[in-house]
Amino acid sequence: MLAVTGLGWAVTSQATSALHVSDALNALGGGAPKSAHGDANILLIGLDSRKAMDGSDLPAQFVTDQLHAGDSDVGGYNTNTLILLHVPGDGSRATAAAIPRDDYVSVPGYGMRKVKEAYGLAKFDEETRLRKSGVTDPATLEQRSRDAGRRSTLTTVQNLLRVPIDHFAEVNLIGFYDIAQAIGPITVCLNAPVHDTYSGAEFPAGTQSLDPSKALSFVRQRHGLDNGDLDRTHRQQAFLSAVIANLRGTGVLGNIGKMRGLLDVVKKDIVIDADLDPVAFATQADNLTAGNIDFYTLPIEGYATVDGQDVNKVNPVRLRSEIATLFGTATPTTTSPPTGRERIDVINGTHRAGLAATTAGALTERGLHVGAVTNGPATDTTTVTYGPGAQAAAQAVADVFGIAATSDASTPTDRVELVLGADSPDTVAAPPTSGTATTAGGAGATPPPAAVPTTGPQGGRVTADHGAPCVD
Repeated sequence: MLAVTGLGWAVTSQATSALHVSDALNALGGGAPKSAHGDANILLIGLDSRKAMDGSDLPAQFVTDQLHAGDSDVGGYNTNTLILLHVPGDGSRATAAAIPRDDYVSVPGYGMRKVKEAYGLAKFDEETRLRKSGVTDPATLEQRSRDAGRRSTLTTVQNLLRVPIDHFAEVNLIGFYDIAQAIGPITVCLNAPVHDTYSGAEFPAGTQSLDPSKALSFVRQRHGLDNGDLDRTHRQQAFLSAVIANLRGTGVLGNIGKMRGLLDVVKKDIVIDADLDPVAFATQADNLTAGNIDFYTLPIEGYATVDGQDVNKVNPVRLRSEIATLFGTATPTTTSPPTGRERIDVINGTHRAGLAATTAGALTERGLHVGAVTNGPATDTTTVTYGPGAQAAAQAVADVFGIAATSDASTPTDRVELVLGADSPDTVAAPPTSGTATTAGGAGATPPPAAVPTTGPQGGRVTADHGAPCVD
């Protein structure tokens, strides 16, 4: 945005200095694939945290009274918003695909979990490890453990969708509020009036202008909506469309004072990956401010209850195909299902007694055939290798752990070798079974699941061309 408004070197320098940056993406390894043809895939992470960047609690009166978000202990470090933004290198229309937060997917090191949990699980474990190693500075603990959460989230999404992630940006609740305050009132539109005491959403039908507190209520509401979290996802997409319209219509991009205020918010509230150059990206994606972007929600297959929690059942193969279609990339290659001849040897590379047997039982429940179950040398990392003819079974095993399977010429035909490392979960969750759950009332109550929308890609497209699309 700065590059196309001609605000000069001084403002550009202000925009790119003192930003919070993270090496989490680089830490995944230099072999990670990159988008071709100048395209960029950017994972937008909305963190449901009531903590500041240094780990301190946000003011209680602010969180409770203005945000209607409980207190600093609520929400943890769940990623309640995950949007993969695809920006074509040729300047054509961009696409944003939302990943529903309750999608039940493979999280590396933790087995099958809700996708929103990948961040918090890894963040907690890394902070625990750092404390045991003698790290005591709160800011250091927060920064390094959050980077672990980012790595976990990035890996989970990359494994799920099998597309490159070139960059990421993260914002938490206070950042959302500050951004809404910096750019001014946000215009939104509702198809029907809503009344929700949990989020504080009290809005009539039609078009209306929201202050920052009401804007947060608008995007956080899920109780009282026919499709719960899925309708909330559409709210978030409509809000982003409204932000684009606001930037376009209020002259923020041409007003140095307003731009400086917005930059100050970005510096303290948003984290970007170390390789993202905001000015270079703005040059590539200036068409976004014209509303040339379509929002979609990735499809789910239905609802289930796992360990008392409501989850979304998803088909990873279908999701990869949807993403390939939406982003205009090659459809990912798929393998045939296991033939039944394959055998999976399970080797316990940890000091946890019985881990191999427990894991073998979980794989058997998934319809896979287990061979030898043994103990082996200690290792930190879980691996899956396979011989000729065993790729499909190996991929099925790898998907359980959220890792990649590797071909190994020394492994016998139709044989898969699963080595359980220190990062392996104690229990591999069974596949979800259909069903619904009802949760008792209260401040954290979860509404019962609703029917799955069937119109379009998970409820249809939300476009940003006209600024304030009406949503439920």
